[in-house]
Amino acid sequence: MAYRSHPQPLNLATKHQQLPKVLIIRPPMAFKSVETEFSQKFHLVKAWESPLPLDQFLAAHAHDVRAMIASGVTPVNPDVLRHLPSLRCIVTSSAGIDQIDLPECRRRGIVVANAGAVFSEDVADTAVALLIDVLRRVVAADRYVRGGNWLVKGDYPLGSKLGGKRVGIVGLGSIGMEVAKRLEAFGCTLSYYSRKAKPSVSFPFYSNVCELATNCDILILCCALNDQTHHMINKEVLLALGKEGVIVNIARGAVIDEKELVRFLVQGDIAGAGLDVFENEPEVPRELFPLDNVVLSPHRAVFTEESIRDSVDLMLANLEAFFSNKPLLSPVENE
Repeated sequence: MAYRSHPQPLNLATKHQQLPKVLIIRPPMAFKSVETEFSQKFHLVKAWESPLPLDQFLAAHAHDVRAMIASGVTPVNPDVLRHLPSLRCIVTSSAGIDQIDLPECRRRGIVVANAGAVFSEDVADTAVALLIDVLRRVVAADRYVRGGNWLVKGDYPLGSKLGGKRVGIVGLGSIGMEVAKRLEAFGCTLSYYSRKAKPSVSFPFYSNVCELATNCDILILCCALNDQTHHMINKEVLLALGKEGVIVNIARGAVIDEKELVRFLVQGDIAGAGLDVFENEPEVPRELFPLDNVVLSPHRAVFTEESIRDSVDLMLANLEAFFSNKPLLSPVENE
């Protein structure tokens, strides 16, 4: 029986040199567990492992790096991009792209891909979990029991029902739609604010966030952070929401004027908040710590074992598409 002769394996160093280079300034969440998968297909240029200052490191790879992986907290601004004249593709591990200067990328002819809708279901689950927790005081009641207060002080105060609440969704993209789907099942009355009305959506559209807040018991923030949405939830909106109002933020911390939010919560001028994101992470206003009507989460709405796996697959697929001169799977519209 004839056997096909196999070519001699490439020297590992030679193989490494032949792989397309991909720059990583700072590794994405859980990257260490999947690094081998990327290393088999790409020559990873790891800035975080170099003793060189970042600008010197980037300059050293300026002419042979055509793609980079950006974590959700890696700033990709003009100062970084000017060191990378050959860069033509950025793949980010996050759905949000506020850390990337899209106009500058457009000017330089750089395409950008994000996580698309990979995280939408998990983020929507977290938004609803935070909302239920605030209304039904789940975490606060847990602390009450663990602290021995049930025996000493008696029954814990009543919470509030979710069904029938008027919920306004700020930003009706893929995450917002998943939130809406879940809250419809709870019997909530929905309305939304977005850049423009969506003809396929039946519930009411508001072109003004204050008007939305006036007509809602709850605001759930699902929008991107940009110049238009920075501090969009301000004193005026919080006043419109009123003393019985609740806010859930699974978008970006700076969508809310955090100082105003803290003041309203401490003074009892809104009823509660569920916050997965903060304006100056990982700094969290300490005034919120003793408040039983506030539920805090360390920016983990997107992260499950399943979503991390899906995001890794999508990043790999986007990079392979780029180096094969094929369309990206989850391109960011760069208008």
